[in-house]
Amino acid sequence: MIEKLKQRWNVKNGWDVLIILAVFACTGFSVLYAKRWIFESIGLTKQSPAWIRWTVNILIVLPLYQVILLLWGWIWRKFDFFWAFEKRMFSRIGSLFRRKSSRI
Repeated sequence: MIEKLKQRWNVKNGWDVLIILAVFACTGFSVLYAKRWIFESIGLTKQSPAWIRWTVNILIVLPLYQVILLLWGWIWRKFDFFWAFEKRMFSRIGSLFRRKSSRI
């Protein structure tokens, strides 16, 4: 599994893979705590309408995840990897909204 991830992420050794996985884990936990704080700050609870909770998740929590991912990447000295990762991800998301020309 480590070898597949090394090839997929184009990293040199297994330690780099473990650091990248640690960054994703730290980011996930950090976002969970931040989300809880954000929801409490604006008064959202489990009883709040789902569409409001989803809207907050999409508009606030999702971008916050990206920022925290870069922050943890910088702390673990893998900022360049995660910056390239973010650019690839946003490029893919952007391609979903681009009009595709029909070829005849």
